[in-house]
Amino acid sequence: MSVSRDDAANLVSRACTYLDEEKWSAFLDLCDPSFCYRVTVRSPEIKREMVWFKEDYTGLEAMFSVIPEHLRRIGTLFRHTAIGSVEAAGEDSAIIRSTFQCIHTDLEGRSRMMAAGRYIDDVGSTEQGLRLFNRETRLETRDLGVGSHVPI
Repeated sequence: MSVSRDDAANLVSRACTYLDEEKWSAFLDLCDPSFCYRVTVRSPEIKREMVWFKEDYTGLEAMFSVIPEHLRRIGTLFRHTAIGSVEAAGEDSAIIRSTFQCIHTDLEGRSRMMAAGRYIDDVGSTEQGLRLFNRETRLETRDLGVGSHVPI
């Protein structure tokens, strides 16, 4: 069984919706227990890739539980994604490459783009259905400001 483009697009869409709505446990339900999340960016100044954030499933679960205690950007986030490609990575797995824009809307109703980049998702079929095994958020944006949400 291969991963269909429709199933892949649906998984990425649901993951973004759950993050937008801050439904952290629903997002984690889309992830395999071996899930790893990374935020990376290329720095032209140092001519290297930087890893800004890296966490596994258990670490994300712990981070989500303390979000209310942290400095946060007031308002809401909206992630707009476009699926670029779905490449078979095995019999029951695929690599999904998407572009995204993350838009922040403040309490006054003003919306501004907060971040842009690509999602590189490693997905696979499990007994529970299609699940995320890895997500790399490869940013183009290098200044997220104070109180940035993670994951983006």
